[in-house]
Order: sequence, then structure tokens, then C-alpha cells
Amino acid sequence: MTYTITQLDALKRALATGERRVSFGDKTIEYRSVEELQSAIRTVEAELARNAGSGTKRQIRVTTVKGF
Repeated sequence: MTYTITQLDALKRALATGERRVSFGDKTIEYRSVEELQSAIRTVEAELARNAGSGTKRQIRVTTVKGF
């Protein structure tokens, strides 16, 4: 599933205010505990980090010099 920064902000706002119910557009999710909400935040953060890194390219340059 693709997550957005807006969804992450809503989860963090709910955690900060003590809410367990979070709404994303037309969907509402009620978490059973603070731990479950924190787990959801970690999941979204990890997915956003993974997606942010997928667009980057790595480049390795090798230079050599003959002799010592």
C-alpha cells in the first residue's frame, strides 16, 4: 500500500492528542491501543522511506593508478 505524508501526520497528531481514531478521507480507523497506533506510525514511516529511496541512483567510481 502506498502511504502519504498527510496520513503520517494524521497518525502522529492522533498519538499526540491521545486519540485512537484516525480518519483518512472517507475511511476511519480506530486503533485498540497506543502501541498499535505507534506500530502503524512505524509502518508508514518505513514505507515512505523505502519509496523515497527507490528513485535514487547509486554510482560507484573506481580510479586506479599503475604502480605504488
